[in-house]
Amino acid sequence: MKEKVIVGLSGGVDSSVAALLLLEQGYDVHGVTMHHFDGMDDIEKDAKAVADTLGISHQVVDFTKEFEKEVIDTFAADYLAGRTPNPCVVCNRKIKWEAMLSYAKSQGADKIATGHYARIMRLENGRLAVTNSVTASKDQTYALYQLTQEQLASTLMPVGEYPKDEVRKMAMDAGLPVAHKRDSQEICFIPDHDHAAFIQRYTQNAALPDSDRAFKTGHFVTRDGKILGEHQGIIHYTIGQRKGLNLAMGHPVFVTDIRPETNEVVIGESEELFTTKLYCRNLNFMAEETLREPRELLGKIRYAHKGDLCRIRLVDNDLLECEFMVPVRAVTPGQSAVFYENRHIFAGGVIVKE
Repeated sequence: MKEKVIVGLSGGVDSSVAALLLLEQGYDVHGVTMHHFDGMDDIEKDAKAVADTLGISHQVVDFTKEFEKEVIDTFAADYLAGRTPNPCVVCNRKIKWEAMLSYAKSQGADKIATGHYARIMRLENGRLAVTNSVTASKDQTYALYQLTQEQLASTLMPVGEYPKDEVRKMAMDAGLPVAHKRDSQEICFIPDHDHAAFIQRYTQNAALPDSDRAFKTGHFVTRDGKILGEHQGIIHYTIGQRKGLNLAMGHPVFVTDIRPETNEVVIGESEELFTTKLYCRNLNFMAEETLREPRELLGKIRYAHKGDLCRIRLVDNDLLECEFMVPVRAVTPGQSAVFYENRHIFAGGVIVKE
């Protein structure tokens, strides 16, 4: 009897080829598209067309409530608190895995599959870890560091074994209708990239703490408190930002800190953005159960960061200190720090101000 697998079909080429590969490997493949928010008609139509071409079943399952609670509420609350979140990290663990896996098991499937450019390996100690895909330019491991051992044991990521151009060629050779579809680059629920406008609209309808900050102007200040001008509300800014400040300083200046408690945005020089130390919470240890002694690893502080050598240690059960060997730029509360050992994820957490 074939093993039943639920593939999350997103309407893109990667998840479509994941389904194709699993069919070729002999699995009983069923496609599911997760309905997260209004405006997904084209995505759902493309996913259905792929399923029809492959000859597999396809269902659209409504995860709107879960997505709003776990992803959008958290996203808005983080910005209102002066943080810059990464909603894909939350969505991966809570929606694409937790909710999807629960649904898959209700349908008699023991495994789910996605089109992520990543792989899963079993380490010598028996634990499972996400490891880099074969193509560095499309590697998506950074956003997967929160996955649990149970989730990893129930997951297949077949496209992680192939470079992107080969995946697209497989889609073309199979006649998949999305073979030439462009990759999505934006936050899926904010297609116009205007997160501040989205949060303003959203907080008018959602009872979120400190939602008045979405509309409240305040002061641009120097680190020592000198007022430089007026900002448009802290949700418009992130650490390292240079554009859109509208400050006539005579030379480039940058956002170096956000102070939600005083509604201030701190402005400084480029060199003020560099640091060697950060702290993170909401830790997830993947390669080992915990960190028993300080360790030297490769640390990434954002998706596009190539990574730098660092030393990590536990301060307490849910506070990790990371010290980089060289200064890194624009450490941003709300983003994730992910630590790698031999190309696989060792652990990760959310960057906090300490």
